[in-house]
Amino acid sequence: MAAYVHAKEDPGKGLCIGYDTRFGSRDFARACAEVVAATGIPVMLANDITPTPALSFGVRERGAAGGIMITSSHNPAEWNGVKYKAWYGGSGKPSIIAAIESYLGKPVNKSARPALIEEVDFLPTYLKAIENFADLNLIAKSNMKFCIDSMYGAGRTLIADIFTRIGVAHVQIRGNVDPLFPGINPEPIEPHIRALGEAVVANGCQAGLCTDGDADRIGATDEHGEFVDPHKIYSVLLSWVLRRKNWPGAVTRAFNTTKMLDRICAKHGRELIEHGIGFKYVVDLMLEREIVMGGEESGGIGFQRHLPERDGLLNALLLANVMAEEGKTLGQLVADLQAEYGEHQYARIDLHISDEIKNGAIARARALKTGDPVFAGMPILRQENLDGVKFFLDNPEAATKQNAAETWLLLRASGTEPLMRIYSESCSKESVARLLESAKRFALGG
Repeated sequence: MAAYVHAKEDPGKGLCIGYDTRFGSRDFARACAEVVAATGIPVMLANDITPTPALSFGVRERGAAGGIMITSSHNPAEWNGVKYKAWYGGSGKPSIIAAIESYLGKPVNKSARPALIEEVDFLPTYLKAIENFADLNLIAKSNMKFCIDSMYGAGRTLIADIFTRIGVAHVQIRGNVDPLFPGINPEPIEPHIRALGEAVVANGCQAGLCTDGDADRIGATDEHGEFVDPHKIYSVLLSWVLRRKNWPGAVTRAFNTTKMLDRICAKHGRELIEHGIGFKYVVDLMLEREIVMGGEESGGIGFQRHLPERDGLLNALLLANVMAEEGKTLGQLVADLQAEYGEHQYARIDLHISDEIKNGAIARARALKTGDPVFAGMPILRQENLDGVKFFLDNPEAATKQNAAETWLLLRASGTEPLMRIYSESCSKESVARLLESAKRFALGG
């Protein structure tokens, strides 16, 4: 990364470096800072655990050449990793990452005199920005109660502290730092989010708000403790933005994300742009044109007017904002969307299989034809291949429901590990479950 900055950016602007709650993250960040500084690039090193969006905000606010975040995000405790944040305050575009990778294994010249490493606090200005983006006064007057879950990650007590200051009733779980993430992966989906649902019910909350290991992704449960998937969260926020805010711009969604967004955009006359899986594609679009919101299946949602970046902490505040403005629980907001745009149910399974089985399944999937009733007996209507192999299916159950969701199934092979993800959306939980089980058998050669 230092070599990239020397070659493509202004090294005098320096690099910001942050880290999460994992074992070794602080030490890795310090070692990274020393290596970067040895090449003559000044370093602004976080003085404490820092959420990824706060590091990204710091990069842009301070006019840095870029940023390095030591984190493994939502992955298990034994993992760690590195994220690169570009000068604009968001994930490095595919072209930037490719350029960084071209320098791997190549020596970097040391400077005659190492540059300064300055310890800084990235939180105050970032927190001020997200507090100004949401309507805290409205939340404070709502008389609602929330449960906050940071999953032992970098979000820690930040939302709870804001709620305490403005007088919002709340409880918090897993706000302490524990690098082992006991019993979970810090990913705000089932089953890891179940403790939040239980706490919501036990404490009589109207919603549970959850952030992942580095706090750039959002998860939630409703007042009944039921998991609210990221597709519903995105839909709730988008509907509110278009109805209440009317901010200009197109909307983006990843290839594996709910088609409810298409229906919301159609109602409000907004362009919907579909792209590959990964927030890097959202960033590309946000740098090229006016985008009001962009997001992906994993709970990464961003607003161009804030940052070209995912921000779980901001989205937690905004969910509370929507609930306060509408005077409804999170479950009621989701039910309203289902009633207006048709029932949309979604689920995903991950298959840890060999590359041979994985690649064979993808090849067999690409060879399927229109009309083939391979998946749960539902004939294939069409196939799309933007990122993985996606089938739209003729689901007889849809004929029994008003404004039923399109039924689709997506098989996508990981390019970095022996893993296949299978996604499905349909008009009922039952048909989604049948499709996923059928697709699992198909992938395994059954």
